[in-house]
Amino acid sequence: MSLFSGLDSVTIVGYFLRLGQLLSTCVPFSLVAVEDILQEGIGNQCFIIWCFCFSASLLILLAELCKIQSRIPQYWDGFLHVYAYYFTFICLSVSIIFGITYIQYLPQGPVQNHAITATAFSVMASVLYAMEVAWVCARPGNIRCFVPTTQGLIRRLENATACAIFGFLTNTDLYKDQPALIWCVVVYSICFILGTVGYFVNGCDYDRRLPTLYPDFLVGQTVLSILLYTTAVVLWPLYQFDENFGGQPQRSNDMTCNAELPPTLCVWDQRLAVAILTAMNLLAYVADSAYMALVFVKQHSAHEF
Repeated sequence: MSLFSGLDSVTIVGYFLRLGQLLSTCVPFSLVAVEDILQEGIGNQCFIIWCFCFSASLLILLAELCKIQSRIPQYWDGFLHVYAYYFTFICLSVSIIFGITYIQYLPQGPVQNHAITATAFSVMASVLYAMEVAWVCARPGNIRCFVPTTQGLIRRLENATACAIFGFLTNTDLYKDQPALIWCVVVYSICFILGTVGYFVNGCDYDRRLPTLYPDFLVGQTVLSILLYTTAVVLWPLYQFDENFGGQPQRSNDMTCNAELPPTLCVWDQRLAVAILTAMNLLAYVADSAYMALVFVKQHSAHEF
């Protein structure tokens, strides 16, 4: 009897993608675990992210083996689309950060080879997650994929920027013991969750099933995100770079910003990167709200005529 007897092609392709994701996320954190030098700073943060991706993929595989998707078919495809979309950016970001940090700064030998291999498999994981996004859209199912509108592109930019911010926030030294900075992390988390919910609802085609509630949700989410991000864009730089609030205004005073160390290990640069990404996302939310207002005005004018 064939191993895949009784399974349709959609299920078989899904299993192969999932197994590939498990392998390509398991290898990096396994290689980091056996090298002490790779477990410091950025390496430890990347290790946690790869473990998280592996665990999530494993749970989804177990759920598929238990046929849970057959009980919630109207939600499952949308969930897979959102999951694979975000993990594509997460693994790609980790690959870039980890590779820049370690590959060129390690002496030739087993440790550098492990760093190169871990980076390569992480890139492979990103590709496999991207393939799943395309596969979920292409296969027959309960999700309606389409070329995103201008507003859809803006929302994808908001989500991708949030993923990049969380990549830096895995370094808890950036905000621990500072209530104002912890508030900023809460802001990023709330807005990210709301954006994920909106993406999931859109992926499950519930924006068409809830034609009144979904636009109201988008307006409320955008306005709330603007208000929250406004507090973060003020508090984060204030508490990170102003001496009066315990910040460090000069990069040269940060011992982690040594010229002999990889630039990604510089904590001051990480603080600056989060500040810039926060401002970028605030501008994205403002552009999102402006676009919605423009659409509303055009629709209102059309109804009048």
